[in-house]
Amino acid sequence: MMEEDKESLKKQVEYLQQQLHKQEKMASLGLLSAGIAHEIQNPLNFVINFGKMSVNLLKDLQSIVADCADTMTEDDAADLKDISVDLQENLAKIQEHGERAISIIRGILLYSRGKAGEMLPTDIGQLVHEYVWLSYHAMRANDKSFNITIREEIQEQMPKVMVIPQDISRAVLNVMNNACYTVKERAGQEGADYKPTIVVKVTLDQQDAASGELRIDITDNGMGMTPEVREKIFENFFTTKPAGQGTGLGMSITHDIIVKNHGGRLLVETEPKAGTTFTFIIPVKIVK
Repeated sequence: MMEEDKESLKKQVEYLQQQLHKQEKMASLGLLSAGIAHEIQNPLNFVINFGKMSVNLLKDLQSIVADCADTMTEDDAADLKDISVDLQENLAKIQEHGERAISIIRGILLYSRGKAGEMLPTDIGQLVHEYVWLSYHAMRANDKSFNITIREEIQEQMPKVMVIPQDISRAVLNVMNNACYTVKERAGQEGADYKPTIVVKVTLDQQDAASGELRIDITDNGMGMTPEVREKIFENFFTTKPAGQGTGLGMSITHDIIVKNHGGRLLVETEPKAGTTFTFIIPVKIVK
């Protein structure tokens, strides 16, 4: 074996060792996240329940105030009405955001409990929504100036479908991370005139009561890809990102998740300086 080949092989082995080390860390982090999520769920339940109780108490208070309206001045009655309206709005916000936090935590617990490769009944619209915004907020955490428009077109009242939720969430996250990266790159080149946008669509073509075809489209108006790059994006270790910013494994893993693990198709439409659309098409069983 030539010295150059030996050196290349050595680098690949070192790289794989680094990736395995990262995966071990991620596995530990997953267990820790599940534990934290479980502990947070209990106090959140108290917040939501006491919020609901407070709504009922406020209604009782409003009834008492209405009965005593004749004994109050107009100014006092107006002040009490304004305060009760503000309290009602605040309690509604507490309940809304508490329920959203609970739904995120339940998702984390569901996905962390699932065995590798296990199909589970999944609210796919909610899953995609959560991981789209997780990707965005992760980018924002690293760069406060990062800001984009995200448009979601998620089919309403979709039934739950059988997928491997850990895998689908990872695939969505991989594509969204790339979409965020490419619109950020184009924004850096074109400035204020460019409006970075990502459009996410989720639809279910229900073929009968028990089966259908799930479609997830993630479209960005970023840098797009040349035909040469398009041909290589699913190859292991291929990346267009600078050293240290990409592993070159994300799209290869995504391809395996959609095609091998779910028996689906992964389509790509792209044009330089126009953007890219990744489409997951997955045959699914519908949960009644």
